[in-house]
Amino acid sequence: MANYVKISTIGAPTLPVKPGSNEEALEIMKVHWQKLFSEVLPDRPDVIVVPEACDRFPAHTHDERKEYYRFRGNQMRDFFAEIAKEHRCYIAYSAAREVEDGTWRNSTQLIDRNGEILGIYNKNHLVIEETTEGEILCGKDAPIFECDFGRVALAICFDLNFDELRLKYKEAKPDLILFSSMYHGGLMQRYWAYSCRAHFVGSIARNHGSSIISPVGEFIASTTNYFGHVTATVNLDCKVVHLDYNWERLRKMKAKYGSKVSMMDPGDLGSVLISSETDEFTIEDMIKEFELEPWDDYYDRAMAHRHEPGNIEP
Repeated sequence: MANYVKISTIGAPTLPVKPGSNEEALEIMKVHWQKLFSEVLPDRPDVIVVPEACDRFPAHTHDERKEYYRFRGNQMRDFFAEIAKEHRCYIAYSAAREVEDGTWRNSTQLIDRNGEILGIYNKNHLVIEETTEGEILCGKDAPIFECDFGRVALAICFDLNFDELRLKYKEAKPDLILFSSMYHGGLMQRYWAYSCRAHFVGSIARNHGSSIISPVGEFIASTTNYFGHVTATVNLDCKVVHLDYNWERLRKMKAKYGSKVSMMDPGDLGSVLISSETDEFTIEDMIKEFELEPWDDYYDRAMAHRHEPGNIEP
């Protein structure tokens, strides 16, 4: 059955100011984010994603930043949680935080529709200076969060360069990957989406190309030089299938159900994204009815064939 989820991503610029006090800094940051949220909340999104270190002041020195973070504590997170509760949406809040033992993490905290913390992801792959200068420790887990619309994975900035994390998510099969970052990642965004067969949402600081990407690597929506925010609706009741062995089955499916099913072909890839656009059946129902072979099953079958006795050169 169609599973439409409305997603907003905000490519917020960092604030080029140096507050006179921590109290002033916190108030400036709240006003800043209240304004940014006001740009997307009228769309009534289910999920809002913000950039990495979203409440950081670049003008702060290292010591000033730590002092501000300690004063801030969870106040910005709780401010985000109030917005999530009031507007009944999830918010991925990404910021540095001090944990109970006095060490630091670069984290994304996923806030649910009730303003509660559904879970926390700690950036697994830090830029070296984050540890040597920022005293931040690498995260070790790659949790999947169960939301009311589907399964969500999180990643932060430098993470996008490492297969170790990507392969964990490939195995876990999330519906949605939320990426908060200071850098864009270029082709890696589309590669992660296709590799994990998941919709990918990037929120990039400095208004630099925040996007929503389909599981076949197609841009669904992106911010522009005029607008640093964008909202789009995606359908999570979908599946990637390769065209091999599926051509006639896909034609029969489309002939029978018409607009009740959709097929997105990015071209050149040999794979397409099929979705159920009705409440009458799921995409899994279509896979069973027409004996469609999903991408993962096809490649598993091809790999098994390769390793059968006699199929590899001596």
